[in-house]
Amino acid sequence: MHNSNERPDVLVHVAANVRRLRQAVSLSQQALAERAGVSRRMLVNIEKGDVNVSLGMLDRLAEALGVLFYALVQPPDSEDSARIDEVAWVGRSPESRARLLASKPARQEVELWSWSLAPGDIYESAADDNGWHEMLVVIEGVLTLELAAGDIVIPAGDFHVYPSNQPYRYRNDGRGTLRFIRNVVH
Repeated sequence: MHNSNERPDVLVHVAANVRRLRQAVSLSQQALAERAGVSRRMLVNIEKGDVNVSLGMLDRLAEALGVLFYALVQPPDSEDSARIDEVAWVGRSPESRARLLASKPARQEVELWSWSLAPGDIYESAADDNGWHEMLVVIEGVLTLELAAGDIVIPAGDFHVYPSNQPYRYRNDGRGTLRFIRNVVH
């Protein structure tokens, strides 16, 4: 987090998650603070949700707790990291912000793709191996993702995460060029 007059929901999530995860591994606040290289006072304020936390500090806390970054920022009642969609940093200006959309653990490989599809164009893919996921973020237009369970329509500004161990198709049913980011995780 950075400077902000508004308190992002993620601070509430971080507070609850740090406290819950710390207690789950039977660490005192002092012990976790020492492991993470932060003061006990800072950790107390983090657990209260009273302080903006840097992304670097969240990384250190996650490592000290033996969890992945998303486990600290996701809503506490969330069972999957596939859709977090929380502001994780805000700047001095309201237009400056970083939103963590989704997270998936990677075992071997991560690919980042920039895609565009002309109107009426389709990309078809066979199933990937088990354990593969795709994260799609639509920049412009509307992406129709065809899966066996049915079509998922993703408008500009939205995203979707899904296991790609199934046949899938990208489709542009719109009148303009579709642009999206594809992140492949294995």
